[in-house]
Amino acid sequence: MSQASTQLSPTGRFEKVMVASDGSEFSAGAERVAIAMAKKGGAHLTIMSAVISSPELDDMGPDIVAQAEAAAEDNLNRIEATALAAGIDCTKVLRYGDDPYREILAESEDSNIDAIVIGRRGKRGLARLMLGDATAKVVGNAKCSVMVVPKAAEMWTRRVLLATDGSRSSDAAAMAAARIAHCCATPITILSVEVPHHSPERQAEARKVVDRVLAFYQAEGLDAEGLVGRGLPDQVIAQTMQDKGCDLVVMGSHGRTGLGRLLLGSNSERVIGQATCPVLCVRGA
Repeated sequence: MSQASTQLSPTGRFEKVMVASDGSEFSAGAERVAIAMAKKGGAHLTIMSAVISSPELDDMGPDIVAQAEAAAEDNLNRIEATALAAGIDCTKVLRYGDDPYREILAESEDSNIDAIVIGRRGKRGLARLMLGDATAKVVGNAKCSVMVVPKAAEMWTRRVLLATDGSRSSDAAAMAAARIAHCCATPITILSVEVPHHSPERQAEARKVVDRVLAFYQAEGLDAEGLVGRGLPDQVIAQTMQDKGCDLVVMGSHGRTGLGRLLLGSNSERVIGQATCPVLCVRGA
């Protein structure tokens, strides 16, 4: 995002939303928020589920696969009925594969999805999940934005928190947050964090990042404020969420470390694990 930008980037648009549901209680929040999000933004909703299938499993237990397929179809029909009742244009997709996360990613690419909405298992589950967890892998490897939703969460109505470190992903997140704020008429708090073990020069960048985004938001006519915190990023973000009453967090999926994938213990993952509201992780262009 350049200082001279006057238009919202296409990366901020959510015209094609996909909810990935396994039919469990942990998908309830994702289903609810995805439907509300699609209705509010006039987006097309893809309702997707995956059935675990492999040659070995098919040979050993065809009845088990058939039961899983029937349950998945019932789940898709249930979500579709709710979406149609809300007046949403939607499509159902059932995919088969040996790992659900691969099917979620493949469908998001095949359908050119702007944002995947997926549930989180437990209040702090993602912070301690094993490497094979589907949600963590989707967040880390998706080519589009991913929103992770706790099971009790609702569509945001109060305030959006943008957490930024000035990275390319953070700039894309700033654009997405602006789009959401315009659509939902919600104020935004911009937060960057001075991390004590960083160099003085790196710490000073936090204020510059906040001021740059704040100037852009004000030029866009948004109700925005800027804050600079100090401490460990995930802890400062969690405290700011609470202090400001934020019910949506938007942040880059990858920070300035340049890591190619989300790693256990990263700031994004820790924030997702602590949040009681949806967290939107935005991929940089």
